[in-house]
Amino acid sequence: MKRFILALTLATALATALATPAFARQPKTYQVTGKVVEVADGLVVVEKADKEKWELAIGPDTKVTGTLKVGEKVTIQYRMVATTAEAKGGK
Repeated sequence: MKRFILALTLATALATALATPAFARQPKTYQVTGKVVEVADGLVVVEKADKEKWELAIGPDTKVTGTLKVGEKVTIQYRMVATTAEAKGGK
C-alpha cells in the first residue's frame, strides 16, 4: 500500500510539473475607456477624454461584447505585447 501511495504521489507531482508551462505568467492587464473614432479590419481607435487617441489591435481571440461602432463609448482591456525583441549584447 505504501508503494501505491508513493507511486500516486510521484505521478501527481510529475503531472503537475509537466502542466506548469500551460499556466505561464501573463503580463498585467490594463484598460482604456473612451469614444470609438475608427474601426477597421483588426483595429479600433479610441479617443480618451483628454483627446489622446489609442490604436488597439483586435484579433481572433479578442472577446467583443456588442458591436464596436464609431461614436460609441467603450472600455477595452489589453495587455502590452512585444512585437519584436533584439538583444544588443553587453560589453
